[in-house]
Amino acid sequence: PDAIQRGLMGQIISRFEAVGMAIVRIRLTTASPQFMQRFYAEHRQMPHFDRLIDYMTSGPLCFIEMEGADALKRARVLAGATDPIEAAPGTIRGDLGLYLPRNALHTSDSPEAARSEIALVFDDGKA
Repeated sequence: PDAIQRGLMGQIISRFEAVGMAIVRIRLTTASPQFMQRFYAEHRQMPHFDRLIDYMTSGPLCFIEMEGADALKRARVLAGATDPIEAAPGTIRGDLGLYLPRNALHTSDSPEAARSEIALVFDDGKA
């Protein structure tokens, strides 16, 4: 919700497009707690889980499936470190992130996670 609340979607999308990535699918929605619990299931045992779910259901979300050469690796580098305080200048989180959880965007961390997240968001359709 951070990027939408702060009017950053255009800037974020432009950064991905500028490095040759293209939008395959895009979905704007407000997710239920149950959906976000499935989306972040690997974080269930972490102390920040409930705070993460509360935040991610606090407003609209924009999910984007993108493609391009080395898309996953490129997206992770472009996004920067998860914590904006640790993210390098020039990365999306380094330039636009505030603090956790307001770090501007989520990127899949592995090909398996990307496939699972894409299926959950776009094929399940029950955000």
